[in-house]
Formats: sequence, C-alpha cells, structure tokens
Amino acid sequence: MFIISPVRSGSTLLRAMLNAHPDLHAPHELHVRRLRVEFDTSLADKAMAALGHNRADLEHLLWDRVLHRELVRSGKRHIVEKTPANAFAYERLAACWPDARFVFLLRHPASIAASWHEASPDKRTPREAALDALRYMKAVQRARTALPGLTVRYEELTAEPEKIGREICGFLNVPWAPELLSYGTPDVVTKGLGDWKDKIRSGTVQRGRDLPRAEEVPAELKDMCRTWEYLG
Repeated sequence: MFIISPVRSGSTLLRAMLNAHPDLHAPHELHVRRLRVEFDTSLADKAMAALGHNRADLEHLLWDRVLHRELVRSGKRHIVEKTPANAFAYERLAACWPDARFVFLLRHPASIAASWHEASPDKRTPREAALDALRYMKAVQRARTALPGLTVRYEELTAEPEKIGREICGFLNVPWAPELLSYGTPDVVTKGLGDWKDKIRSGTVQRGRDLPRAEEVPAELKDMCRTWEYLG
C-alpha cells in the first residue's frame, strides 16, 4: 500500500497508526524512487538488454527487493510506504506494483502551506512554502485522477480516527485493530524521514488545527482548495 500525499498533510500520523496494526508494517519514509541502477559499461547495458531488461525494469526489481526484505524483517503481512515525493512517481509505482493499493491523503491546502513554512521558516517564506507545497498537491491530484484508491482527509482522520481507521482497514481488507488509536511513539521521528514534531511523539491522535477562513487562503491555493472541496 502507498500513501500518496503532499508534504505536511499528516502522512506520518497515518503511517504511525497503520504501523500499530498487527498485519501492517509502515516504516519511515523509504524514498525508494531515488534508488537508481547504473550501467558501468556498454557491455552491461547490452547484457541486460539481451535479457529484456532496461534500466527502469532493473530499478523496479531493486525497489521491490528493498520493500520485500523490509516486510520479511518485520514479520507482518503487508507493507505501507508514505514518502510524499512518491506522488511525482505514481505511474512507476503502479507499473512496479500493479496490485498495490493507494490511499490519497488530503489536507486543507492553506494548512499544508502554513505547516510547510513553519517546518523551516528560515528556508522558505510563506509564499515560497505555498508554491512549493502546491507542486505536491498538483502531483497528488494527478495521481488521484489516474489511479483507483481511497481518499482520506486529515481533518476527518484527526476528528474521527476510529471511523476513518475502520474505512482504511476495510479498504485494505484487514480487520479493524484498536491499536491504531494509541499507536505509541514512532520508532523514527527524524526530519527527512517523517514528521519529527512533538504532536507526533505524543503517541495518540491529536486534533488538527482549525481550518483557515476563506480570506486567509493565499491566492495561489484557491483553485486547489476548490478542487479538493475546501472552498465553494
């Protein structure tokens, strides 16, 4: 299963919840799409071509092996991957794992942008954070349009975690597990591998921030707010 989401949309919370399930292993962000295969010589290229493999095929084999070994090590039945940048590679993910299930995690675009700015205020101005986060939102929307899956909203997940958790378990065809509601401290809370803030360290689902008023939404994000039905 893949969680396809923008940055700062609650994917670490969702993965921590799912990782508490006895059948689901949801490790930190794995960034598998950044694992590359290179041919050091033209002979290596020719040899793989003779077997019917191109570079993309071999990268898919590598990605699949990494996830499989991680799943075997966990002793669980299913693996969950939540790297936000996966939104930019949804076509390759679907090609590599044609039986994969996709959960699309949405959040109010203005809340995403505000959280993205707050994560590194010395790195991005509020407007730069909005524009950068918008790239992820557009990629997620392209994936939602192209792939079947379940759409989950962060606001609903934090307001009604059991209801949404049950929907996700049903979608994944695994039994409901109450452990999702009190997941404990995630094993990895490191910047670049998932959320590292105090809220995620609490070990229980915390209610999200209040939704921004319509007049507080940056102009750059209004179209996406309408697409995701946060604005009329």
